[in-house]
Amino acid sequence: MEQSFGNCPKYIQARAGAFTPPTGVTAPSAERTLLSVEARRVLEGTDTAFIATSSTEPEQGGAQGLDVSHRGGRPGFLRARSEGDTTVVTMPDYSGNFLFNTFGNLELNPRAGLLALDFDSGDVLSLTGLARVLWDSPEVATFKGAERLVEYRVERGVLWRGVASGWSRPELSPHLRDK
Repeated sequence: MEQSFGNCPKYIQARAGAFTPPTGVTAPSAERTLLSVEARRVLEGTDTAFIATSSTEPEQGGAQGLDVSHRGGRPGFLRARSEGDTTVVTMPDYSGNFLFNTFGNLELNPRAGLLALDFDSGDVLSLTGLARVLWDSPEVATFKGAERLVEYRVERGVLWRGVASGWSRPELSPHLRDK
């Protein structure tokens, strides 16, 4: 890693964690473009997600590298819908640090990863697909407090059951009270 900077912590839920080694973990389920009921449960119930993007030339590093950014909200802040045989995830973007690293990358390279966690069950959903920023969609108004949206089309995924357990109940960010 050559660069690191703090992202806006406004929408991070505070949790205490103690690593609990998983027991009896079964092989992950492979998810395709249309997510299973279990995968959608993780996605639509999470309050914490991470989106990974890259520039057009990530091998150059520095400003041309990779970016992983936190996204948070009340459970249900990620919405999934089916379009034919594909799951489309809509994620609100709230006022943050205004650096737009993720969005700058997406304007140049729509390939992205999305990770959603269920802190109660320890389930982790990892997705790859194509994303785009909806800068002024009328749908923004359906997400209270959102300034723009990210639309994510799932291509592949893996659902890991019970691999990230040992977390306390969240202390919701005070910035989410009105969202």
